[in-house]
Amino acid sequence: MSDIIGIHRVTKTFGDGKSRVTALEDVSLTIRDGEFVVFLGPSGCGKSTLLRMIAGLSTLSAGNIFIDGRPVDGRDPSVGMVFQSYTSFPWLTVEDNIAFGLNLARTDRHTCREKVSRILERVSLTKFAASYPSQLSGGMQQRVAIARALAMEPKILLMDEPFGALDALTRVEMQTFLLDLRSQDRKTVVFVTHDIDEAMLLADRIVVFSPHPGRVAEIIEVDIPHPRTIEQTERPDFTQLRHRLRHLLFSMAKSAA
Repeated sequence: MSDIIGIHRVTKTFGDGKSRVTALEDVSLTIRDGEFVVFLGPSGCGKSTLLRMIAGLSTLSAGNIFIDGRPVDGRDPSVGMVFQSYTSFPWLTVEDNIAFGLNLARTDRHTCREKVSRILERVSLTKFAASYPSQLSGGMQQRVAIARALAMEPKILLMDEPFGALDALTRVEMQTFLLDLRSQDRKTVVFVTHDIDEAMLLADRIVVFSPHPGRVAEIIEVDIPHPRTIEQTERPDFTQLRHRLRHLLFSMAKSAA
């Protein structure tokens, strides 16, 4: 697989003078086309900040980020973003929420309807096309957000703790949904979480970030074949990986204290 995202010696600072804070420091990383990479680390380690810089939503203080060899300079239509908070427009139906970006891009009506219909089926929301966000569960609302991003057919999908606000059962449902979705389409995904089990279940590689300021502490290949299921996370290979990740994170937290 060829590299699709290149991150070279990226640093991000906020503020000036005595109030200056370094969120990320000298981060370098490449992400391959079709790879599912998880950024794992404690709150405040800069993983979401880095995701926003890949998306072109935040500027770099130093270094470079490239997508398909082009430097990131603002929003890129080949990159979709899903946030933790539900980002649906409450006054629009599910169908119209998914079509929102397509309409902004002046997609013709027939093509727009076809794309929305296809995406609704992929995310199992066809029955709720005419519903409003307030009529949906949290998991369904997040599926709408994912569907809206997918409707634009991005090459890269960035997901910033998309299941963090969900209850435990709904979170498991959404993880399973994402695994199923990924089996249909080997899209490049960069996923931020601080949940070890979620990282293990989803990732091809886990990028572990050190506490503030964020640096790449270790990159771990998850050599566990797909398809994966929630039930498999109690297998010995998952248990061994879980212990390794916990030890790494707890050791760094102790050193930073």
